[in-house]
Amino acid sequence: MSWVASPLRLSTSDSGFEAAFAQRLHWSAETDAQVEQRVATILADVRQRGDAAVLEYTQRFDDLGVASVTQLELQPAELQSAFDGLPAAQRNALVAAAQRIRSYHEAQIKANGQSWSYRDEDGTLLGQKVTPLDRVGIYVPGGKAAYPSSVLMNAIPAHVAGVGEIIMVVPTPRGEKNPLVLAAAHVAGVSRAFTIGGAQAIGALAYGTQTVPRVDKITGPGNAYVASAKRRVFGQVGIDMIAGPSEILVLADGNTPADWVAMDLFSQAEHDELAQSILLCPDSAYIDQVQTHIDRLLPKMPRAEIIAKSLSGRGALILTRDMQEACEISNRIAPEHLEIASHEPHQWEPLIRHAGAIFLGAFTSESLGDYCAGPNHVLPTSSTARFSSPLGVYDFQKRSSLIEVSQAGANRLGAIAAELAYGEGLQAHARAAQMRLKP
Repeated sequence: MSWVASPLRLSTSDSGFEAAFAQRLHWSAETDAQVEQRVATILADVRQRGDAAVLEYTQRFDDLGVASVTQLELQPAELQSAFDGLPAAQRNALVAAAQRIRSYHEAQIKANGQSWSYRDEDGTLLGQKVTPLDRVGIYVPGGKAAYPSSVLMNAIPAHVAGVGEIIMVVPTPRGEKNPLVLAAAHVAGVSRAFTIGGAQAIGALAYGTQTVPRVDKITGPGNAYVASAKRRVFGQVGIDMIAGPSEILVLADGNTPADWVAMDLFSQAEHDELAQSILLCPDSAYIDQVQTHIDRLLPKMPRAEIIAKSLSGRGALILTRDMQEACEISNRIAPEHLEIASHEPHQWEPLIRHAGAIFLGAFTSESLGDYCAGPNHVLPTSSTARFSSPLGVYDFQKRSSLIEVSQAGANRLGAIAAELAYGEGLQAHARAAQMRLKP
């Protein structure tokens, strides 16, 4: 079957650009009411019945004929065996990617992940104590596709941060375990792993069951049920983010081969029909070339139907007045992945304020960031890059303020605190500070 991909063609010079642009960007993060209700039921059931509920839903949704949740836990020997059984090329690629991801996150923690303190002139100590979370849960999607890269990107920064225990959950419909996912868990240092998915897995991690330990934070992507469950358990545990469909925005000045850019647009469109791929470029002839390569390359793609629907439904090829305007529009979009496909990417990068990850230059395909460049591929979507950041070691740490007041400091600070406390009508606060004043 021949599929046609027709990204919307827009020009910022057109009178109707703003309305058409806004319509193309629009995506509702609200999930179906029926999904919300089913998730609420599953979570309440897991919280009440623990293992029994987890087992029941896993048998139903993943068609697994097991008698207890303990049978859903993967043993370290099985993870090791999966790694040993991989072809040498896959083993080497997995280890090389893990080393690069670990090196990047080790540099991250050395830069700003340490405790600090200082003493002021009266001997009072002030500072901050940085400590890792005790236990985190990572959700790894399974079913239609396997994502060993998600294991590496979630587990390694947690490990680098010093998290005591990393619990992985991954659905295995019909009992089909992906060796690459299990091997990635072995390489990344996952502590325990369970073949559980969906809202019941999120519930088990958030509340704890007789078999699955309760965690302090849950990270990792999933389907609408997983996203809804993460939203509902936030407060019981921490979460990384509520991820929407994947996105790529390419800023092109016309110097990168057009077929490279066409394939880069495909790289996100192939995720699912709601993924968004946008090209911003001031060269109309170059945009025509990209469209020509889209038409030529699409029939050769195994996921051509998904790519075609994504590009036709949410993709756009936008002609801008110049590269500066392209950067301004990029900041309005605040994309998950931003490629600056330019001969001089560092000329334009300073103009970018909002993006999950910025890929500089023609040779920096987004797919390298997905797998092995080093920076994390768990990124903010749906314009949330305006106020949030990629997953990192800081997501697996917490900070405690340190205050040690000297006697001299108590005299100086006590009078200030008492005055403000009396002003707020909180006399015990004031008296507690005053009782430490030196007569």
